[in-house]
Formats: sequence, C-alpha cells, structure tokens
Amino acid sequence: MSFFAGLVVGLVVGLALIVGFVKSENARSRRRTELANTIAAFARMSVADSRKILPPEFYPSWVVFSQRQKLNWLNSHLTKIWPYVNEAASELIRTSVEPVLEQYRPFILSSLKFSKFTLGTVAPQFTGVAIIEDGSSGITMELEMNWDGNPSIILDIKTRLGVSLPVQVKDIGFTGVFRLIFKPLVDEFPCFGAVSYSLRQKKKMDFKLKVIGGDISAIPGLDDAIQETIRNAVEDSITWPVRKVVPILPGDYSDLELKPVGTLEVKLVQAKDLTNKDLIGKSDPYAVVYIRPLPDRMKTSKIINNDLNPIWNEHFEFTVEDATTQHLVVKIYDDEGLQASELIGCAQVQLSELEPGKVKDVWLKLVKDLEVQRDNKNRGQVHLELLYCPYGIENSFVNPFTQNFSMTSLEKVLKNGVNGLEVIENGTGEKKREVIIRGVLSVTVLSAEDLPVVDVMGKADPYVVLTMKKTGIKNKTRVVNDSLNPVWNQTFDFVVEDGLHDMLIAELWDHDTFGKDYMGRCILTLTRVILEGEYRDCFEVDGAKSGRLYLNLKWMPQPIYRDS
Repeated sequence: MSFFAGLVVGLVVGLALIVGFVKSENARSRRRTELANTIAAFARMSVADSRKILPPEFYPSWVVFSQRQKLNWLNSHLTKIWPYVNEAASELIRTSVEPVLEQYRPFILSSLKFSKFTLGTVAPQFTGVAIIEDGSSGITMELEMNWDGNPSIILDIKTRLGVSLPVQVKDIGFTGVFRLIFKPLVDEFPCFGAVSYSLRQKKKMDFKLKVIGGDISAIPGLDDAIQETIRNAVEDSITWPVRKVVPILPGDYSDLELKPVGTLEVKLVQAKDLTNKDLIGKSDPYAVVYIRPLPDRMKTSKIINNDLNPIWNEHFEFTVEDATTQHLVVKIYDDEGLQASELIGCAQVQLSELEPGKVKDVWLKLVKDLEVQRDNKNRGQVHLELLYCPYGIENSFVNPFTQNFSMTSLEKVLKNGVNGLEVIENGTGEKKREVIIRGVLSVTVLSAEDLPVVDVMGKADPYVVLTMKKTGIKNKTRVVNDSLNPVWNQTFDFVVEDGLHDMLIAELWDHDTFGKDYMGRCILTLTRVILEGEYRDCFEVDGAKSGRLYLNLKWMPQPIYRDS
C-alpha cells in the first residue's frame, strides 16, 4: 500500500512540477514578448511623443531635441585660417556684388562702387548645421551663421550734382542661414555635379553709413537711398529662392537655376478695427503686398481716407518661385501725406498652407513685427482671398464659370482663341484674355439673432440694407418691430456686371421715428457664390457687440468676354 501511495504522491508532485514549470515558462515568454513590444514602441517614438511623456523641465541636461549640430570644431579652424579666407573672400564678394549695386543704383547717384573692401579680422561663427536629404537626387546643407565683424568697407559714390563722397559701411551685424545644395548626386568624384548656394533666411542685417570727414544727412535722402540699394541688392542677388549655381563637373545644370513655378492671385478685401495713428480724425490706411520685397514686385493699394475699417476689394497677381518656403506679406500703413507713412501692422501667409487650385478665405491678425511674435496689442485684422495656381495645373483645373476655358486664376484666362474669337498678346508673346463674370445675384435675407439692444425699452426695430459696391444699387428689407431676433425671408435680385470685382454689403439699421441708428455690417465678396452656385451661411455682424445675420446667396451666370 505504501508503495502505491508513494507512487501516486510522486506522480501528483511530478505533474504539479511540470504544470508549474510550463506556466512559469509561458509567463516568462509573455513578459519577454511584452518587453520586446515595449522596446519596439520606444524605437518608433517621435520627438513629439517624448515631449508628451516627459515635460521639458524634467529632461536631463544632455538631452537636446535639435536637427542642428554644434560646430565648435569648424569655428576653431575657421578662426585660424581666417586671414587667408578674408583675402580671397573679400575679392570674390567685391567683384560679384559691385555689379549688383550698380544695377540697383538710385537715381540721385551717377556712380556707386567700392574703393575698399575687406571683411576684417573677426571670423564669422557658425552656430549650427542641418543636413536635409532630397531623396536620391541631392543633399541640402543649412549653415546658421552669426557675424558681428569689423570690416573695412568704403563706397565711392558720385551724385548727379558732381559731388564725390567716400561712404563707410560700419557696425555690421548679421545673423542668417546659408543653404548649400549638392545636386545632382553622381558616381564620379566628388559625387555631386554642382553646388548651389543661397541665403536661406536673413534673420538680422544691421549696418550704418558714415561719410568720411562729413555728415551723410547733409544730402537729404542719401542715407535711405544707399541703404535701400544695399538691401535690395542682397535680397535680389542671393536671398532664397534666388541661388547661385557653381558647376563642379561638366554638364547642363540649367534646371537648378531659379524658375517661376506658379502664380498667386491675391484679393485684398478689407481690414477692420485698425489702430488709429492720427491725433485728429482717423487713419488713412493703405496696404503694401508682396512675396519678394523688391520695388518692382511690391503692390500698393489705394488709400482709404479717414477709415479704420477700409474696404479695398483690389486684386493683385504675383509670381511664385518656391511655394514650399515663400510667404505672402501684407503691411498696412497710415498715409501721412508728405511725411513718411506710419506702419499700423503687418501679417504673412505661408504659401505651403494653400491648396493649389482652391480659393482660401483668410482673416489675418496684424502684428508689429513679423520676426517678433510676442505682440499682444490689438492692431486690427486684414481680410484676403488667395488662390495659388502652379504651372501645369490647367488640365485638372476647370474654370467653374464656363466649360470653354481652362483657368489659371480667378481673374484671367491664358488660353488660345475660343469659339472663333480673336485673342491679343500681352507684350510677352503670351496670349491672354480677361474674363468678365456677368450674372444675377439673388440674395435672400433670412433672419438675424442676438442683435444688440438699441432702444430704451430693451429692444430694436431692425432692417437690412443691401448694397452692391461697384454700382451702388441698394435694396432694403421691411422693418421688424421690437425684436432682437428678427425674421425677414425676403429675396432681392441684383444684376452684376463684373462679379469677380464686386462686393455685397449688408448693413443692419435700427428704425426710429425721427431717424435711424447704425448697428453693424457684413461684407461679402462674390467669389464663393460664383464658385459654388448657391450657399447659405451665418455671418458675424462687424461693428456690433453681438449679432449674426443669416443669408442665402444664389448665382445665375451670364458670362461674356472682352479683350484685355
């Protein structure tokens, strides 16, 4: 009996040990699998994921999330060899910049050349480098540089009055990012066919001008004219997307040079709540719009006198060279007559944010400085409609106004003659025809809600006045008595001769026995209704503490064409 009892106990214990071992191995296997999954998850973590898990204040001192690497070793070597670099670089810069200065020479000068040019004894400091791989076609290197040098630069200028002046350029401070593009990559040493260089970003460029032995202010406007010439020369000769291509191996590298890639259509609609810069009356605002800040590329709107809520409804067209890095800048100024205009505020839009072939309606907050984004003061807003049209989009971008044209913008059609109509050339050999969008705009004033209290009794007697801006044609709804949430449901038709350049202004008024009180307004371009045919939307009432206006707009097109 004891034998069998021992056998049974042994079997039970053995089975228990086996089961326990299997469970232990299974648990260990699961832990190893979970650990492997965890390690794999860590391997897939991005910088953003790391920042979510661990706030910046808990980072170890050695953790740095940056694509830019330190270049202390390069700065050390550059300092040692700088005397030799200075001699070679000074002559190279002088021979390449002097023709550009002559090209941008202001009218008041008959000659503008260097009489002396050396970069001084202080070497620039490279503060970081980033490497960007362009697939298999090239490699881009971006070098961040800071230079507070002591150069000896003297300009020999001659005015049209026959006066010769030596002008010293001093106190130069520069911070920027230089871009080097090694492209195309080849099998032959040094493994790339050409190198392109450009000033990718100009963060700071300060300098002063001083007449040797005199005062530059003795000739009015001379200081500003020379400074503008230098800045324009730098902007147009080397600032991205402009680039210089240096062939390393024999070949055709024309595809690396700067080329237009598309057009940007800009409709400057309006601005609101602008800061008043005048002590008496209101500001006289106008806008300057540009992609590249060159005199022949910048567009200026008309001046709207004595108005902090100006309506421009002006259209501009710009050439785009690099939609991935360029941006549109809008600066609003107060016109001061014979004195220099005063900046009210500025704003910018990255072109990379625009969807090609699609109109974008934006309100931009105005700031004091585009480089310093710590401006909390309310300077107003500017309203734009933007359309980016890359070259080559015509085949997929059909003009919504007529099936007979393919469009490259809302304003102009670049096609051959259609339906036997003759098309004129615009002077550059490019055939061109302007589209005039004619039709009937049907506006249904549906209702409004949450209007501000105007009457003493805590109510209002609102009505709406509809106005087409170009023709001045008006229509008025009935008055709804004692209501802050009126319902009208009234429809009005307007014959529109030029839909792309007209606007609808809907003003809300409070009716009184002895007059009327202005409540606010809504300003609408016709772009959306022309593109969509019909839409219904709610619009905030500008100029009022509260209020929303509900409208239904419908467009019935009758397009005609005329030569431009």
